[in-house]
Amino acid sequence: MLRGHLLVVLATCISLAAARRSPQADSTEKWLKSINTRYSDNVFEDALLDVPDLIRKYRYPVEVHSVTTEDGYILELHRIPHGRDANNVPNQKKPVVFILHGMLTSSADYVLMGPGRGLAYILAEEGFDVWMGNARGNYYSRRHVRLNPDSKLSTAFWRFSWDQIGNMDLPAAIDYALKVSGQERLHYVGHSQGTTSFFVLGSMRPEYNKKIISAHALAPVAYMAHNESPVLQFISPHATRIETLASLIGIGEFMPSNEFTASFGAKYCRDGSAIQPICSALIFVMGGRNEEQHNATMLPVIMGHAPAGISVRQLAHYGQGIAEGYFRRYDQGSRLANFREYGSFTPPPYDLSKITAPVYLHYSDNDHLAHVNDVERLYRELSRPIKRKVPMTTFSHVDFVYGINAKELVYDTVVNIIKDYEGAVLDNNV
Repeated sequence: MLRGHLLVVLATCISLAAARRSPQADSTEKWLKSINTRYSDNVFEDALLDVPDLIRKYRYPVEVHSVTTEDGYILELHRIPHGRDANNVPNQKKPVVFILHGMLTSSADYVLMGPGRGLAYILAEEGFDVWMGNARGNYYSRRHVRLNPDSKLSTAFWRFSWDQIGNMDLPAAIDYALKVSGQERLHYVGHSQGTTSFFVLGSMRPEYNKKIISAHALAPVAYMAHNESPVLQFISPHATRIETLASLIGIGEFMPSNEFTASFGAKYCRDGSAIQPICSALIFVMGGRNEEQHNATMLPVIMGHAPAGISVRQLAHYGQGIAEGYFRRYDQGSRLANFREYGSFTPPPYDLSKITAPVYLHYSDNDHLAHVNDVERLYRELSRPIKRKVPMTTFSHVDFVYGINAKELVYDTVVNIIKDYEGAVLDNNV
């Protein structure tokens, strides 16, 4: 099976080899030249800037906040409190939208495509107070009150999965954002693992449903029985053993952020590079292939900010779900270990019926990580779900954040729904 997956990657690279320049390069450059100097056409600079500096570069207001979880992880939150060109009055109370990224990424996902295309900028211009979370262990949340992520003697820092992200990170971040903004409730948007974490939150901490006006799950991931990712399918039968072995040899982190990936992307994934098709192929293998929505010109920026680092256990937890067909807590590896952790010999399932906030499932036909059959199962178990299928049959998992037409196909719908809820809130109907 692995050989077959490698052949698929090779075939993809060969099929793209003739391209020495992104198909969107000409239109991207034309667009950049047509707009004013508040924008930059320097994708290599954007690749090397961190999120706060990237936001400042485009003259948006930005705040950096830190919040500590109940188990000692220090998370970095990025806030865009108002717009630049519209709704740009400082210190004005606005409705809050909280956004959480997917696996292996960070808050960068919502700004790196630039003003007018990044979801955070769009929401800020539409009059929202935008908060972007960073899950424990990624580039921006790699701190703890006592544990060392770089320790060669212990992997204790990395003994978490998206279970803890949903059960501990999200409550801490949401409460902090509400306190600072002076609001009582907010809107939630998550992509991929950001949706998984929300489902954990709503089921394990059901009191938080009252703090959610509306939730938007972009490429919703809970059940993964029909997942078609070659990487996760290869890992899933060995998920628990992989995590155990990695821990024994002192490895708790997977694909951390480093300067190599950023410099590699700038040097080899840029337009004109013979290696760029391979960079595109890697994106396709991880997030699904859709050349129509793939802007290879932006690859240096994407690779400058991803991967951002996760724990091995995050990946293993997804692998368990694929292998077992359940959406449940992390299997500790033995009946005794499970009993010590959960009071039961098997990991308890997440009770999705406890999620009483309205949840919009924004899904697509060509998402091999959030398969339509798994989305349908999720839909049947949630209390107040609404399905919204992306009107493009080829739209893939990664297109929800990097797609050329993500704004028109997804974000505009999300913004309009949130605005409708805000109108209902003002009329005291929600």
